[in-house]
Amino acid sequence: MKQNTTLHFFSGKMAAGKSTLAKQLVQEENAILITEDEWLKELYEDEIQTLADYLKYSSRLKTVIKKHVISLLTNGITVVMDFPGNTKQQRLWFREIFEEVNVTHMLHYVEKSDEVCKQQLRSRSEKLPHGAAFTSEKEFDMITKYFQVPSDDENFNMQRYSEDTDIMEISY
Repeated sequence: MKQNTTLHFFSGKMAAGKSTLAKQLVQEENAILITEDEWLKELYEDEIQTLADYLKYSSRLKTVIKKHVISLLTNGITVVMDFPGNTKQQRLWFREIFEEVNVTHMLHYVEKSDEVCKQQLRSRSEKLPHGAAFTSEKEFDMITKYFQVPSDDENFNMQRYSEDTDIMEISY
């Protein structure tokens, strides 16, 4: 395995810019991008109507994806996972992966206010084709109430991004 093989994953509110950052990292790191939203849409689009549906199908997907990511990392391929790491429980799943393979990891925390996220959500929705599904501010508020800011006691290598600067700090 290559010494610089890394698992990258993200935490931040909906519409904070995590997916945009993920795509940038893929280019910078010459990595493989795995995006939960794309897989869920292809596999379960009609089945996911509620938050409970999302949790059910996301859990199924993670079982398969985990094996795939472990295989990639074991073969020295850096992986960028555009999956939510927005609760302590979600972040534990990423820990299981990088600890099993014993590779470096980086949690990218994109720190944005509710107002900025809602503005980006509105902007994103305006660009969607007529009739396409979008996330409302009400749904944003419902989902955001579960968000847990990553804390130092979780012991992740973490890079923070703020509203004002691209990189606020890196802690190891």
